Amino acid sequence: MTPSSLYVLDTNVLVHLCRDDPLGRYVDATYNLRDQAYRPVICIVTHGEALSFAELNGWGESKRQKLAQLLDNLVTVDISVPAVLGAYAELDVASQRHLRGARNMGKNDLWIAAVARVVEGTLLTTDRDFDHLHPGLIQREYVDPERFRGGPHR
Repeated sequence: MTPSSLYVLDTNVLVHLCRDDPLGRYVDATYNLRDQAYRPVICIVTHGEALSFAELNGWGESKRQKLAQLLDNLVTVDISVPAVLGAYAELDVASQRHLRGARNMGKNDLWIAAVARVVEGTLLTTDRDFDHLHPGLIQREYVDPERFRGGPHR
């Protein structure tokens, strides 16, 4: 696989974009998300995760509206697509074999990775949950959130 200019956003990236915090602004500018030839992609599972995150963190109406607008402006891929179902099974098996004895990969992350595999996009994330799938099964671009803690990014 070669890196793609089609980006699939992990839920954590979506949250940072919605917050418009330094990490979100960095991702938006660095990956040129607003001016790409193709709009970024998200998995339908990300909708649920983001809405849950907003509820758990007591987001007000203004931030929830911003989230709704962001969700509406991204391409959403449903998980009932046969290719996504097949990719999910493939990645789950590969993940469990790779992580023998370690914590299983979260099922929501598996759905997000399956979408990235099917659309042949590069998954943008701020966590390491997808490392064992990269580069053999998916393309993944990791943005280290530690660079943005405690002041201006370094």
